[in-house]
Amino acid sequence: MARPARRRRLLAGFVLLLLAMAPHMAVASPPGGPAVQTGTEEDGHDLWLRYRPLAAARAQAVRPQAQGIVVEGPPTPVTDAARRELLNGLSSLLGAPVATLQSARPGAIILRRNDQSASQIAGLGTQGYAIQPLAMAGGMATVITANSDTGLLYGSFALLRHVQLGGTLHDFTETAAPKLKIRVLDHWDNLDRSVERGYAGQSIWDWWRLPDQPDARLTDYARANASIGINGAVLNNVNAVAQSLTAPYLAKAAAIADVLRPYGMKVYLSARFSAPIELGHLKTADPLDPAVQAWWNAKADEIYALIPDFGGFLVKANSEGQPGPGDYGRTHADGANMLASALRPHGGIVMWRAFVYSERDASDRAMQAYAQLQPLDGKFAANVLLQVKNGPIDFQPREPFHPLFGAMPRTQVMMEVQITKEYLGFANSVAYLGTMWQEVLQADTCRPHCGTTVAQGLEQPDQPTALTGIAGVANIGTDRNWTGSDFDQANWYAYGRLAWNPDLGADRIAREWLAQTFSADPHFIAPAQRLMMMSRQAVVEYMTPLGLAHQMATGHHYGPAPWVSDLARPEWNPTYYARADQAGIGFDRTATGSNALAQYAPELARQWGNKQTVPLDLLLWFHRCGWDEKLRDGRTTWQDLIGRYDQGMADVDTMRHLWLSIEPYVDDRRFARIDAVLAVQQHDARWWRDASLAYYLAISGKALPDGVRAPDRSLSDYKAIQLEFVPGITK
Repeated sequence: MARPARRRRLLAGFVLLLLAMAPHMAVASPPGGPAVQTGTEEDGHDLWLRYRPLAAARAQAVRPQAQGIVVEGPPTPVTDAARRELLNGLSSLLGAPVATLQSARPGAIILRRNDQSASQIAGLGTQGYAIQPLAMAGGMATVITANSDTGLLYGSFALLRHVQLGGTLHDFTETAAPKLKIRVLDHWDNLDRSVERGYAGQSIWDWWRLPDQPDARLTDYARANASIGINGAVLNNVNAVAQSLTAPYLAKAAAIADVLRPYGMKVYLSARFSAPIELGHLKTADPLDPAVQAWWNAKADEIYALIPDFGGFLVKANSEGQPGPGDYGRTHADGANMLASALRPHGGIVMWRAFVYSERDASDRAMQAYAQLQPLDGKFAANVLLQVKNGPIDFQPREPFHPLFGAMPRTQVMMEVQITKEYLGFANSVAYLGTMWQEVLQADTCRPHCGTTVAQGLEQPDQPTALTGIAGVANIGTDRNWTGSDFDQANWYAYGRLAWNPDLGADRIAREWLAQTFSADPHFIAPAQRLMMMSRQAVVEYMTPLGLAHQMATGHHYGPAPWVSDLARPEWNPTYYARADQAGIGFDRTATGSNALAQYAPELARQWGNKQTVPLDLLLWFHRCGWDEKLRDGRTTWQDLIGRYDQGMADVDTMRHLWLSIEPYVDDRRFARIDAVLAVQQHDARWWRDASLAYYLAISGKALPDGVRAPDRSLSDYKAIQLEFVPGITK
């Protein structure tokens, strides 16, 4: 009998029908029948912490090794959270109750905190853990050791991950510590529960019901973050309102902090720079004004009285209309250091965003952050982190790494990435961003010498005691599956794992996520992992091939609009970036153009400044090319551009084919939801390809090569498409 998901599938045309049928003719059910029972459904709420029962043979092998949990030493809220997670997780995985034990014995899992502060276990720091088997009279036990309660929590989740991925305990040895100290999610959430660039429902912070009625779901949020090592959350939008710092809302933030604290998470707030004017009724927010400094000192005292472990402030200043120190002729360092001084007595930090550009600056937008901030190297306080986006524009499907990485050796720099897919199709696409972030993290900055990656620069600042960190703009909302699309959970997971260890491979992380979220069966993992690993490049090809950027529609950034040229600021227009005309296409950032290449190390500037050695994926980012100019792959610019649009569209077809081929391994509800997303993505890939080519045909006067399909509609038809009530747009 056909499964419900198959009956519900909508196929668009005969070709798509064949595409859907092919995998079902080729793929057999796994031995012993389907991997999931027909008719089963999951809603996605459990994320990668599903803890579904192991196969009988595996459960039988592990059960004697996990008979109970022992917490040595006085219990704390954090060790209680670790113990509960182990009890619930192992009981579910093994199909038998696991007990709390009063003393160690064979088969026990022992949580052992090192309480000798003068003799910390080397290599673990304050957040790491060690897991190893322990021989004792009568058999074996497993011990998780750490220098802190939080380390024990992370070790407990690591052990559960190991079991979910097919491992047993008495042969398991792992020592791990995070390479970055601060690993935060930035929630662009507003007080009315709208979420800027959010595609998964409302904000999970229900401010109206706080502080008296914290949502029980926040505990699941904290658990999920702790399981992948995320240790902080910025609660409100970087486009902050001063009201977030008022007493009622600080009390609400304190209630959230109480829920997150047992899972090793601190709360942070985005601070509006002009708050002394708006809340304190001062006439200025000048960071060098003593009255302004006194106001922030008092505000910090007020916050820490409510939230003793408050993490600190995130600040967006003098960017896109936000107030900042530049309004008073002061530098970014002046502004950041003033706030840092207020937080320093309490142990708080400032994360100062480097996303700055000005409508009064006619220079290349990609160069403006470097120009403003690099001269301030060494001038930021010791509790300030400069938060730099992965690329110099704005979370594009592909960008070169930001030139500030490696260029500020005396400044603590953290990376900012966007988990929510503002420029990659929202929740209507499958785009695994682990490959994007790995590409940036492993990029060679050639600073201070070649062979120094972005990740190494983040992990190893000059001072051993320096702050290190990374921030991810969250894709989390009130949708039952948290992220709108089930596959977007993978990006939350990948961010956490790479924040813990930037040197982990995106392929390994994909396997981990798939096995825990769906099935560990290799017949499922192989095609699903292939789908994930090709997905982001597919989006690049059908949206911004050959190094194009920012070709998205105005404001909401969904869908193509390469023709837009009438917006108030030049750098908001897609035509600013592509610069297409009858002669050619591309942004000249060499010495003959904006010379943005000069902001990179000389070795990279030479490589990227040469059309024969620059990666073709960055060609039009750095170079202007004639339509008929022969590229080193043997095709002309025009041929290559068309070929890449077509390849991206074909890759999405392959992705859906791969998904249809593994239906027997996925429950009905999630299979149907992801299949529906892929169907939309097929439509959008064709839309992107056809609308873009219609524009370039008109602007260049070129003809399509023989055998190339013409766009389905006219350029005027594509220009007439207007989307209304698009999610993620807030006032």
